[in-house]
Amino acid sequence: MIEFKNVVKRYGDKTAVDNLSFNIDEGEFFVLIGPSGCGKTTTLKMINRLISLTEGYIYFKDKPISDYPVYEMRWDIGYVLQQIALFPHLTIKENIAQVPQMKKWKEADIDKRIDELMDMVGLEPEVYKDRKPDELSGGQQQRVGVVRALAADPPVILMDEPYSALDPISREKLQDDLIELQQKIKKTIVFVTHDIQEAMKLGDRICLLDKGHVEQIDTPENMVNHPKSDFVKQFIGDKVPKIEKDIKLSELIGDLTISESEATQGYPIVSSNQSVKNIYSDLANHEAIIIDDEATATQHVLKREDMFQYLSKRTGGSDK
Repeated sequence: MIEFKNVVKRYGDKTAVDNLSFNIDEGEFFVLIGPSGCGKTTTLKMINRLISLTEGYIYFKDKPISDYPVYEMRWDIGYVLQQIALFPHLTIKENIAQVPQMKKWKEADIDKRIDELMDMVGLEPEVYKDRKPDELSGGQQQRVGVVRALAADPPVILMDEPYSALDPISREKLQDDLIELQQKIKKTIVFVTHDIQEAMKLGDRICLLDKGHVEQIDTPENMVNHPKSDFVKQFIGDKVPKIEKDIKLSELIGDLTISESEATQGYPIVSSNQSVKNIYSDLANHEAIIIDDEATATQHVLKREDMFQYLSKRTGGSDK
């Protein structure tokens, strides 16, 4: 699907990307990661020619990217930014419709596609599509950004640290949503992140860069168990995911000091037998939830900040 062959990018005397050669397979979730300044965003942006390469070749569908008219190529490559960059004066529907309209889709087909995609990411079309971006939360806006990138059904999606500005709960929820979405749509996704845990969770393969060079390209499991250099060992360190997705809320009650239930009308009530991953959506939409502990016949209030504390504790306190 995408091939880098001896790709170099220089800015004057500085080499940002040095002799990259690798393939990204069709339908693969490929993650670019590395320390600040390693060249990961430059590498991503060269794929859709937002940044021009200095030497070498990048192939898209077995043709050099320079063979494509740039606007046509970008129509076939969706792009999701950290800043989201929705047009503030347009409705959500109008934001999503931009590329299909440029490709001269019929209005009825555009409307159908918008409804289908909004449903797919958990945004009810009739509730949200006529709103303006500033009427949505950060997580909802980022979902719209994903939908907009998918609107014209491109085979490739580029995602440049799309979740790094979000709070931990929204971020975890959108990561889970993206995994579920990818299982349905089977797109080729190239994803930039600085967060090793996010890379391990999302990627089929991870490309770890340092100073413009590839240190290792491998599956998450092999990256952890078979690092190819001291740099890989040091970069991963003890930052690999420690939070197991089947951890029950009953364990969390014992791990944190959680207030006994007070006047909490309106908060969702969930069983202590639920897993942690199943409450992200509730905490993204409410300040707290009530955990119903069947074993002790008591109820506890779990606030967002309690969950932030828990995630920080389980992951070593940092994603850097």
